[in-house]
Amino acid sequence: MHPPELVVFDLGGVLVRIARSWAEAHERAGLPPHQLPGHPEWEAGRLELARAHQVGAIDPPTWAARVAALSGGAYTPEEATRLLEAWQLGEYPGVGRVLDLLERRGIGSGALSNTNALHWAALRPASGPAAYPTVARLRLAFASHELGLMKPDPAIYEHVERATGATPGRVLFFDDLAPNVEGARARGWQAVRVDPERDTTPQLLEALRAHGIE
Repeated sequence: MHPPELVVFDLGGVLVRIARSWAEAHERAGLPPHQLPGHPEWEAGRLELARAHQVGAIDPPTWAARVAALSGGAYTPEEATRLLEAWQLGEYPGVGRVLDLLERRGIGSGALSNTNALHWAALRPASGPAAYPTVARLRLAFASHELGLMKPDPAIYEHVERATGATPGRVLFFDDLAPNVEGARARGWQAVRVDPERDTTPQLLEALRAHGIE
């Protein structure tokens, strides 16, 4: 196993705490309870809209309007947007230490995230203070809605390779979803699944040590 020359992080569930379900985000947004979360037809339609949103086929206002329509009026577009804004919950404690280590070792870092324009603007603002300071420090950033591709599509990993010139076997990738980890491994990347239910900093530091970065 070669030591990595580039470390790539998924954001939600790795560096950034997120709601783990629509129902959780619904509650965090302070919306009144109803029966839609968990209903099979609703969930199928919602996931289809989420995919279109994350590959940039629709923008956030269109997504919110279509969620409202799909819900049959249970949500207004404004409420759907509130729920989307409630999805991101801040960085995991101490993740800046992970970037400190990579910077000391002179190892490149980047993000590869399935995301949307609203979330990305909060994660990587074009100007002003950074609400996610560790994310702002990443040297490279690849967002699904900008690329028109989503993990675990092999093309998104290939895009990162072309854009960075990195050798696949020298990329170390962290994600909280097993299919995305397997997709990276299929490209020859070194890839580690992170448990989002626990603090991720100790997991990341342990994995970096295991890959020769101390």
